[in-house]
Amino acid sequence: MTIKAIHVDFVVEALARHFVLSVHRPGDPSSLGIQTFNVLLLSFSQYNGRLEIRITDMLGALRGRRFNMGYGISQNERPHAICFPFPAQGHVTPMLNVAKLLHHRGFYITFVNTEYNHRRLLQSRGPDSLDGLPDFQFKTIPDGLPYSEANSTQDIPALCTSVNKTCLAPFCDLISQINFNASTSSNATPQVSCIVTDAAAFFSFSAAKQFKIPFAMFYTASACSYLGYLQYPKLMKQGLVPLKDASYLINGYLENTIEWTKGKGNIRLKDLPTLLRTTDPNDVSLNFIIQFINIRSQTTAMILNTYDELEKDVLLVASTLPSSDPHHYTLGPLHMMVKQIENEKTRAIGSNLWVEESECIEWLNSKEPNSVVYVNFGSITVMTKQQLIEFAWGLANSKKPFLWITRPDLIVGDSAILPHEFVTQTKDRSLIASWCCQEQVLEHPSIGGFLTHSGWNSTIESISAGVPMLCWPFFSDQQTNCCYCCTEWGIGMEIDNNVKRNELEELVRELMDGEKGKKMKENVMNLKSKAEEAYKLGGCAWKQLDKLIEEVLLSKANCLISKIYSYNSSSSYFISFSLQFHSFSSMSRFFKLMVVC
Repeated sequence: MTIKAIHVDFVVEALARHFVLSVHRPGDPSSLGIQTFNVLLLSFSQYNGRLEIRITDMLGALRGRRFNMGYGISQNERPHAICFPFPAQGHVTPMLNVAKLLHHRGFYITFVNTEYNHRRLLQSRGPDSLDGLPDFQFKTIPDGLPYSEANSTQDIPALCTSVNKTCLAPFCDLISQINFNASTSSNATPQVSCIVTDAAAFFSFSAAKQFKIPFAMFYTASACSYLGYLQYPKLMKQGLVPLKDASYLINGYLENTIEWTKGKGNIRLKDLPTLLRTTDPNDVSLNFIIQFINIRSQTTAMILNTYDELEKDVLLVASTLPSSDPHHYTLGPLHMMVKQIENEKTRAIGSNLWVEESECIEWLNSKEPNSVVYVNFGSITVMTKQQLIEFAWGLANSKKPFLWITRPDLIVGDSAILPHEFVTQTKDRSLIASWCCQEQVLEHPSIGGFLTHSGWNSTIESISAGVPMLCWPFFSDQQTNCCYCCTEWGIGMEIDNNVKRNELEELVRELMDGEKGKKMKENVMNLKSKAEEAYKLGGCAWKQLDKLIEEVLLSKANCLISKIYSYNSSSSYFISFSLQFHSFSSMSRFFKLMVVC
């Protein structure tokens, strides 16, 4: 492929027409190399068999403008990602953040919820909350479970099984309907061009094969727990899992270690994701993980909500395992990347399945900096009535102000009603709420510590906010997250599963006032700083996003916009990006249709 003068002229004229440039072209425009303008700098080259045009805006002419990216520029030829999260709160939120980032990069988005969660979102956020945007729509499919009006998290093992057994057909029907509408109307939604789904919804890999479109899997938890799950086949082969009998849960067997990473050395069985704690070789959850690992080995892309500086040793090992076929793309912290998006309408699309109580922030506004303990056990964790009472009196006896989120379904088989004496004694220094916007709470200056279940969303949000933790893991990946917080990163202290009020009182005091608490604060602030380097515009997380788009999601596109770099300061501004085309005809078509907004 060679670049002829007519094609260079065509690009120059298109850019000049749209940006009202004073065009100056020194030298021979037919040669490969640099074309210089008063405002734009163009570089023509060949890249992986494609024609590449790099456009560098030196003086800010493109500032505040956005290319509609994709196959072409007409509305029905934009790239279209269909995103499906596993239908639980801790999965819906990060997947929605991925969808927002892709939308920010020019993708049309169809976000698919289950009918059950769709109803819950409408109840919690209002009847207009899922209207979306003209190019960000919400659709639903059934989850295969019996109809329910309950406002609580569904049974997770049953949901895992049902989603992967029953959702393929309605998911494919939805894609077919979208594509049919796109082919029969010039103003319709564009055809689906790629699929991004939760790692726990691996049925969708079959849909990608059926429609012959790019596919990316999103593992929503930590990279350390991801590596933990990848150990399961080896542990089963060695006879370590399933457990021989129930006594292995309490006789010290779980203290045995296995080889892990060079940085950490070995890790205890106790610190691996807890789905291995079964005596049944046919256990639903255990076999679900094996299915996930088998599907994973056939995919090309795995998205992780983390950043390299946080989990680089784990990511290195995961990428070199014999079964590590997919490339790993570290987009994190996702929630902080989304905050860099200028489009307020995109940022405002919400995902909380419970009503957020605004009183939480108002109450925090009245408190001193670093004085409040924030308590939230997430969307799935449950406890006994006695455990609730021990937590309550441990907090009360610490004499520290606290904000405690107690879901209505927090207690097994009972309502989360706290003792009257406890409520009376702590009313002047506590607030009990049913749900909140956790990102806002953790970023509030009054928060000094976080008592958490160690779910990954909570963990990475706490790290991003610079808040040290007390960890009470419940199940699955949470045990591994807790291990890393407490022993690897030095930002947490673990609470015994059989929680006692005296122990909790001491831990809360140490967290808020003690020397160990101060060291934890120092460590988490260091990790926060490294997170900021990752998610800032132009940081490694954004580069990973653009690699994901270029290498996977737009791998079949006629036009590919990639390698977006920007620099902005009080004195200077520039943005540089590349356009890649399979052919001169696709390049010409792009610039004929080019729209800048």
